[in-house]
Parts: sequence; C-alpha cells; structure tokens
Amino acid sequence: MKTLTIITEEHQNLWRIATTLDAVALEMEAGEPVDPAFFSSVFDYIEHFMDACHHAKEDDHLFPALRLRSPEAAAVLDRLQAEHRNGPEVLRSLRAQLAATAAGTLGNAEFIGALRIYTQSLKAHIRTEEKDAMPLAREVLTAEDWESIDRAFADNDDPLFGEQARVEYRQLYHRIASLAPESVGLGAHSGGELEPGGHYAAGDILLHVSALESCYGRIKALKGIDLEVRKGELVALVGANGAGKTTFLRTLSGVQPMSGGRIFFDGEDISGLRADQRVRRGICQSPEGRQVFGPLSIEDNLRLGAYTQPKAGVEAELEKVFAMFPILKEKRHLPAGTLSGGQQQMLAIGRALMGRPKMLLLDEPSMGLAPLLVEEVFNVVKSLKAQGMTILLVEQNAFAALAIADRGYVLETGAVTLTDSGQALIANEQVRAAYLGM
Repeated sequence: MKTLTIITEEHQNLWRIATTLDAVALEMEAGEPVDPAFFSSVFDYIEHFMDACHHAKEDDHLFPALRLRSPEAAAVLDRLQAEHRNGPEVLRSLRAQLAATAAGTLGNAEFIGALRIYTQSLKAHIRTEEKDAMPLAREVLTAEDWESIDRAFADNDDPLFGEQARVEYRQLYHRIASLAPESVGLGAHSGGELEPGGHYAAGDILLHVSALESCYGRIKALKGIDLEVRKGELVALVGANGAGKTTFLRTLSGVQPMSGGRIFFDGEDISGLRADQRVRRGICQSPEGRQVFGPLSIEDNLRLGAYTQPKAGVEAELEKVFAMFPILKEKRHLPAGTLSGGQQQMLAIGRALMGRPKMLLLDEPSMGLAPLLVEEVFNVVKSLKAQGMTILLVEQNAFAALAIADRGYVLETGAVTLTDSGQALIANEQVRAAYLGM
C-alpha cells in the first residue's frame, strides 16, 4: 500500500498550500498587494503535479480497481473524478483573474473571493479522498491490486511521475515556500482535520552552519562550528557550562555578533541579517532564563512574540498557545512576574511560538526547575516535535535532551567534539562519563 502513503503525503503538501492561500487572502484583505509570482508558482504546482500527475494516476490505476471491488464506491468516485476533470478549467479561470487583478482591471475583493472558494473546494476534495475513498481502498483492494497500483505510482521511467518529475516537483515546491510571505510560510496555520505533520517535508536541510566563530573581546567563544538541522528534526546541543551553547544560539538569532563563518537558513545566507530580520524569516527563540517582561501581563508578553505577524492572525495564534498552556489563559491578565518558574518557562516558549517559527530555538528550558516541572517542560517539547516543529534544543540536562533528540552535537570549549543520533550519543561511553554521570 505504498501508493496510499504517496497520496497522503501529496495531500498534506496540497493542504499546506491551500491553508497558505487562505492566510495570504487574509493579508490581502488587510491591504497587502497581490504577488503574481507567488500565485503563479502555486498554480504551476497544482497544474503540473496535481492535475496532470496525481489525479491522472488515481483515475487510471487506483479508482478503476476500487470501482471493480466495490460497486457502491461509484457515487464518491464519480464526484472525485468530475472534480479532477474540472480542475484545469478552474485553474485557468483563477490565472485569468490573477492577471486581471495584477493589471488593475479586477478588484482585489473579486480575486480574494474566487481564491477562498477554490481553497474550500480543494480542502473538501482532499477530505473526501482521505475520509471516504482511501479507507475503502484499504478495506476492499487485494494484495494483487496493490502490487499493480504501487508499481504504477513508483514507475521512475514514467515521464509524468518519474524521478525527473519528482525533482521538478521539489524545486517548484521550494520556490513556493521562498515566495510565500514571510509572515505566513507554508504550514503556518492549523490545517484542521488534515493538519500537516510539520511545516516542511522532512529531510530537507533547514539550517546549515559552516565554520561559525564568535568572540567576546579577545576571547573566541565559538571556534569554527559546523552544524546542520533538517526540517522536522529535533537536534540537541549538549555540553558543560561555558562550552558555548548559549553563545551559539544567540549568534544564530543575531543578538551576538559573529566573527567568522556562514549561516544558511532555508537556502538563504542570513549571516549579515539583523536579529529582527531573522525573526521575520522564522527563527524564534525562547531564551535562557526565560526573560519574560515581568510588569507586563501574560497576554501582552505573548502578543509581543507576534509583533512580526499580521494582526489578523494574532488572535488565532493566541488561542493555540492558550490551548497548549491553559494556565496562561487562566492568568492572562496578571503580570508575568507573578508566575512560577515553570509557568514563566511555558510563557517564554509560548511567546516564541507566537512568531510562527520555522525553527524554534530553546535555550535551557529546564534550568532551575523542580524535577516534575522539568518533565512537564520536556513533554511540551516532545509534543511540539510530534507536530513536526523543527527544534534546536540547548540543554544541560544531557540525558533528557538526547533521549528525545533525532540527533545531537556535543560542544566543548566552543567546538563540536562529537555528533551522532541522540540514542547513539547516550550509549557513547565518553558522553556517558562526561555528561550523563554514568
């Protein structure tokens, strides 16, 4: 049943795009201009890899087998295939409306209305496939059926679905991501019933750090660090006090100057960008020691975390944070300084999440907390990881950090001395003796 995995992954990518279009429509309603390059890339993606490839494979291989095994599937499949046939014409109409809007002959409101109708129908189509067609296929298709269908979907010589097409698909998908408004980004909003597992397809490199150096006066705190974080990964950076862990995060954020090396984030060299520009690109940090604004209310602290985001989406993001941390909602009008240490840590994480991060930097989230609170904070981190959040975690509690990390780096006096999977580092005798007390 490899085919169903392929179909669901493509549905998730398409759902991300539909959700992003909804968010962009919201920004356009608030006065943002139409970006023809972004919309053209989205429409190209849908035309080339959904209407021409994805739908054609379903219509030619999956749906005929399903009709044969389950006559009652006809009603659902007839509707799905009619929507497949109508898809190119609907897209041509949207392209024409985009061109007219960009030329000033059609008002933004008309294009926004058409866009919303399109994304609603797109999501309804995906829901029907995922809730009705796919479960039925799992139930009624035989092993022989799946062997034939899987072979068709995995045919690398097929010009519509082969390796070259998949390379083009990835390039175009990343182009959409790069053109999407910085305040939106793919997967920034909840996807409802089919919420994507993360902001990006897992495996692609989001952060690449090369030979990074940083100094405090004449003291070199970072000595040529090389590090990578892939999209959807949780990477732990562990080491003793003074190893340079916090300096590394501060340098990534842009609040600590770098004196050498390069930082690439989501394919862009951000080495020369200011801290606020890095936040706008999706690097959000929960700093060491929480650093909440004590006299301000909890709600105001959270709203400050969203200062780079469109105002129209702030309330929804606030409710997401309150759903994750109910105690913050209960005390939302109290000064942040009245919270306990654990609650302040949750506020600091929530504040970072309000910026809709592409990568979340967590600096010593367990520092100074009682063991039960440490466990609670790490449960929050695990929950974010399960949702597909890309996380770089700096933590003195090396065992707890490595236990939930996909990969880890060991830092000593400003240099990386070891890197491996989280479990492999836990099993490493050198790490166990130096950092795990074992």
